[in-house]
Amino acid sequence: MKLSSLSHSVANGPAVQPHLWRTGLLLFASGVLMGLTPAPLNLWPLAWVAIAPLWIFRLQTLSSAQPLTWKILLYPLLWGLGYHGVALVWITHLHPLTWMGIPWLGSIAIALFAWGFITLWGAALVVIWFGACGWLWGIQGGAKIKNPIGMIGDRSRTGAAAKPQNGLAYRLITAVAVWCALETIWSWGPLYWTSISYTQSPGNLWLLQWGKLSGQFAISAVLLVGNGLLAELWRLRRSVLAESGMWHWGAISAKGRSLIITVVAFFVAVHGIGWGMQQAAIADDPAQRLTVGLIQGNIPTAIKLTPAGERQAIEHYTQGYETLADQGVDVVVTPEGSLPILWQQFKRQSPLYQSVRQRGVPLWLGTFAIVPDAVPTPGWSPALTQSLLSIDGNGETIGRYNKVKLVPLGEYIPFEPILGQLIQRLSSLGGSMIPGDPDQVFVTPFGNVVIGICYESAYGELFRRQTAQGGELIVTASNNDPYPPFMMIQHHAQDVMRAVESDRWSVRVTNTGLSGLVTAQGKTLWLAQPDEYVTHVAETYRRQR
Repeated sequence: MKLSSLSHSVANGPAVQPHLWRTGLLLFASGVLMGLTPAPLNLWPLAWVAIAPLWIFRLQTLSSAQPLTWKILLYPLLWGLGYHGVALVWITHLHPLTWMGIPWLGSIAIALFAWGFITLWGAALVVIWFGACGWLWGIQGGAKIKNPIGMIGDRSRTGAAAKPQNGLAYRLITAVAVWCALETIWSWGPLYWTSISYTQSPGNLWLLQWGKLSGQFAISAVLLVGNGLLAELWRLRRSVLAESGMWHWGAISAKGRSLIITVVAFFVAVHGIGWGMQQAAIADDPAQRLTVGLIQGNIPTAIKLTPAGERQAIEHYTQGYETLADQGVDVVVTPEGSLPILWQQFKRQSPLYQSVRQRGVPLWLGTFAIVPDAVPTPGWSPALTQSLLSIDGNGETIGRYNKVKLVPLGEYIPFEPILGQLIQRLSSLGGSMIPGDPDQVFVTPFGNVVIGICYESAYGELFRRQTAQGGELIVTASNNDPYPPFMMIQHHAQDVMRAVESDRWSVRVTNTGLSGLVTAQGKTLWLAQPDEYVTHVAETYRRQR
């Protein structure tokens, strides 16, 4: 299907209503293409064109003076459903939950509801952006755009005279501002993952370097500008064809040629600047080397949260710790919830605790901890945190990071005072989860470390705060079960972005995969295979820049 069908279907108003289904199909297809860009396919070049049809449709509805009705808003919704629905399809692997006593049909319903709700949440932001751009681009009371490109012609496509409208630069700035503002607000909540920025990770490392300037939102901004320029270039081409019947350099006005040059220069510049930032990175200091031992326990949650699974976890992580300690590592790290126990109550009897006391190698342990002063939900006791504990060579806990972004339903109940009595959390732990403080610091014998637990990898602000407070190395501890390998690769892609933004090495340790090691420039040096028990020695460097 050609983009010309998009322009034709909306340029002439109500007369082309029978063709609008083609527009909907095209926008949905372009959203699906956007959903294919993230890992594991890594089709990142598609993200530079997949938003352009949505931009063109916004311009066309304005130029034809179509009112912003709910029918028009269905089209950006279709784009959003295509993108977020495809990118987040891994959520359906929540099913089966029968091991928790949930019926088979109920398990399917929970998985589909989670996928559908989170997809609609992201798609709603696309609809808001679409409507806000129409308002900001100055189309009021049915007035027509005089010049959608801002560089060619003196009349609208219908030939009717109209007031001059804001030009290309204004549209680019406002569109980017609204999109990034919406992504920022989105990131304040618990359902953030599919920022358009992550479509470039880990494949487009040159562009990822822009994250050093303003986190993931800088990358989102650059992507949106690139798509906007291509959309405006398409409009230029249609206008030239309408006036001269052919598309060649001589038929284009001087301002139109300037647009073409601007588009080419933009694409070359953004990648050239990114390459330059990557090449200019300061080398690692050998004196700051830190040898980290990683344990990928590979104990599925359905097994781990049983008495037999607890025994298996204790055995796996104790043996892994002793193996790595004997290999001379500086510290050993375990995944999120590696020991599904309350550490304060269990540690004295734990063989892992005894091994730490004997070998004297610090341990960063993923487990659950009690919050003494917190008030649990009535009927649930005690109040817990999903935590990573910094345990020194004497077995003493000297630092603690409590997970900030808890998983809805899995770790807490939204509107818990109301719904807590109606809905049981999807976990076998008998406590109420409490979120951690966003400004906490993880103290270790080697200095402060930046921590992310589970899908906190998507929240760049948490990493930037800890880096600003002296964090010298990133460690992300995740479970990732029961999700498939392609979700694990997306999770790794998020960690690559956090490493580049923070200019820190990143150690990724997981339960079922993919554990890995990423440099401060975003290069992946090692990835474990999924669904395997793995111990690995990783040479990292602390950085203070």
